[in-house]
Amino acid sequence: MAATGNAEVSAAGTQEENKLDESPRGIVVLVVVGVLVGVLSGLFGIGGGTVIVPALVWLGLTQRHAAATSMLAIIPTSISGVVSYALNGNVDWLAALLLFCGMFVGGQIGSWLLAKLPELVLRWVFVVFLVFVIVNQLIFTPSRDTVIDMSVTTGIGLALLGVVIGVLAGLLGIGGGALAVPSLSIIFGASDLIARGTSLLAMFPNSITTTVANVKRRMVHFKAGLIIGVVAACVTPFGTWIAGAVSPVVGQYLFAAYLGFLLIRSLYVAVKITPAFAKRA
Repeated sequence: MAATGNAEVSAAGTQEENKLDESPRGIVVLVVVGVLVGVLSGLFGIGGGTVIVPALVWLGLTQRHAAATSMLAIIPTSISGVVSYALNGNVDWLAALLLFCGMFVGGQIGSWLLAKLPELVLRWVFVVFLVFVIVNQLIFTPSRDTVIDMSVTTGIGLALLGVVIGVLAGLLGIGGGALAVPSLSIIFGASDLIARGTSLLAMFPNSITTTVANVKRRMVHFKAGLIIGVVAACVTPFGTWIAGAVSPVVGQYLFAAYLGFLLIRSLYVAVKITPAFAKRA
């Protein structure tokens, strides 16, 4: 019975996945999304899932398939960003390793939840996540000259933060940078550039492990993920250059404004679909 049930879920997932708009118009949208993600990834130290997921949903994927595909696209994007930040000495390698250890565990939990939770729950979790990050962005301005003071307590804290980020990454299809970057600055004292470079490094291996789990569950649209990811990887160095050119305060408010736009859109969609799910219940 369990095997039959899993087969039915996989078949249903494949049907949902095939709804993606793969017309010339759809491909153009994927390329444009890749360019936007590349700039944002380099500028803010994020994987770009907050752009990729809504775009893929708009093109026809369900929230869960969009989230899974987003993790694939984040792999080449994060590699490009790490190289750009590392060349300028803005990566804390040990902190990234500790974050990843936690993210590896959390990512598997998030990927499992992604296949279990209803679409409506995923939408509202995304809204709450955006509100939390925006509030943190507005109340704290990072420095450009500080580094993480590593200790045993700091190491444990980084690993625990990684677990939380990993769950959200696997569940929402985001790299986790939107939470990792402000957390590394607010909690652990990293400069804005080190927080971004370290975030990108930590999300790279986590994106791989989470994508593998999603592929096994047949929730990844490879064509869409690779188009967005490759284009984004080519553009990310430009975003990194912008990050170094603007002040921490300007970067902070640009990030908050970007997330505010996403919040409005996500809230609208969540409110719109809630009555339909209520009727089914």
